[in-house]
Amino acid sequence: MDEPSTHSLTARVSSAGLYAACSFFIIVANKVVLTSYKFPSFQVLGLCQMLTGIVVLYIAKIIRVVEFPDCSITVVKKIWPLPLFYAANLLCGLGGTQKISLPMFTVLRRFSILFTMIAEFWILGVKASKLVQLSVYLMIGGAIVAGITDLSFDTVGYFLIFINNVCTAANMVYTKQKLDAKGDDTNQELGKYGLIFYNSLFMFLPVLATTYYSGDIILAYDYEDWLNPTFLLQFVLSCILGFVLNYSIVLCTHYNSALTTTIVGVLKNLLVTYFGMILGGDYIFSWPNFLGLNISVIGSLIYTVLTFKKPSTTKISPQESKTLSV
Repeated sequence: MDEPSTHSLTARVSSAGLYAACSFFIIVANKVVLTSYKFPSFQVLGLCQMLTGIVVLYIAKIIRVVEFPDCSITVVKKIWPLPLFYAANLLCGLGGTQKISLPMFTVLRRFSILFTMIAEFWILGVKASKLVQLSVYLMIGGAIVAGITDLSFDTVGYFLIFINNVCTAANMVYTKQKLDAKGDDTNQELGKYGLIFYNSLFMFLPVLATTYYSGDIILAYDYEDWLNPTFLLQFVLSCILGFVLNYSIVLCTHYNSALTTTIVGVLKNLLVTYFGMILGGDYIFSWPNFLGLNISVIGSLIYTVLTFKKPSTTKISPQESKTLSV
């Protein structure tokens, strides 16, 4: 397995920067669509994002802009269970965006870093350094302070973000595992584009069925702002960014590590955290909550310095993984 340090610093930083930019803009677009314009269904928005990725990559494959293996039983076996984590991560993230304020959304998402660090250790055998662990614990401490002083607490929103964090960790780690798996002449590698395409393709019909039986398709059909050009622009932008974000996640995970991808996503929330206090109009200010947000932000900054100055993880043997803990 390729370690993050084997790639050039330029590739690592540029892929992380692309992911951070895409992640920031899609959170803003999603928040505007779901909260400012009160679009009734995050599931329908998620379906449209998945469909955009399927169509774009299928056309790109036909005109030979990109390459990935044709659908087969082998492909299903190679990619599973990644599509499950991908779909749950997408839908719970959108649901959480709709339910809670952006500052609290971003700070609660920091728990995904802790989950990713643990998952990397148990699944990939990669152990974060002590300093990295301390920076992560600082982020989590700030998130706890902010959470217990959140004046706009929403039980459903918090539950969705918790599931979102677990699925983010699983999605990142399994993506890294699939990208590092080498194929042979009869078993072609999925590659970056194959992962993105089949994640969306395999989960589109199950998510469509769930959305239909929940009644969300009817709610979306009856939505009154479909003829509003500003809303349509934001909606289309969200769908396009959903595809670009998936690509940037896979690219960043390939050149860095699953933990780095997760924490870069959280780092971009430095801007989202403060910008979100005025976007959406659903953040209720309090000094203890604001203090917790800033403690978590400081932890993010410390981690970033540690990650890009020197390797932040070490590979351990299977025997060590049974006796060590993060």
